[in-house]
Amino acid sequence: MSISIRHPLALAVLVASTGGVLAGPAYKASDVVNHFSPQADLGSARALCIGTESDCAKQIPEPAAAKTRDGFNLRVNFDYNSANLVPDARANLDELVRALKDPRLASSRFVVEGHTDGTGSDAFNLDLSMRRAGSVVRYLTDHGVDLARLDAKGYGKQKPLVSDPLSPENRRVETRLQAE
Repeated sequence: MSISIRHPLALAVLVASTGGVLAGPAYKASDVVNHFSPQADLGSARALCIGTESDCAKQIPEPAAAKTRDGFNLRVNFDYNSANLVPDARANLDELVRALKDPRLASSRFVVEGHTDGTGSDAFNLDLSMRRAGSVVRYLTDHGVDLARLDAKGYGKQKPLVSDPLSPENRRVETRLQAE
């Protein structure tokens, strides 16, 4: 299954109720590191305007904020209606652990966000999403990632990835690179 990320900085972690068997990790630590490592700063954009100062102020946009790096897709599966990681999820999280220990990402902080589909009550889904995000954070910290670099949040069914609220694609954990 292919998931397209619609949110900048989303490090989407697909959480399916029944996961297929992966032959191994879906990615390598180096893929994550290369994706999130700071890129060379080429300086601010430049423009030329011929006209009055007020005309040019309207035509030349303010410099944009630092370019954000798009998300990186991960696969993390859980047992149905639980926050228990399945073996395939651990293999993928092991690669994420290696990436987060890389010196190029040593100063980066990440937000781990849990999401559910639209089945069930708001309260149940909010609790489940928080427990799933907590499971990912716990796994990462148990394997040597500093807790101070991670923040877990649960959103329940408030932020679906696809328009069908019952789609399994909405059951996921997303990890985002925290803006500095």
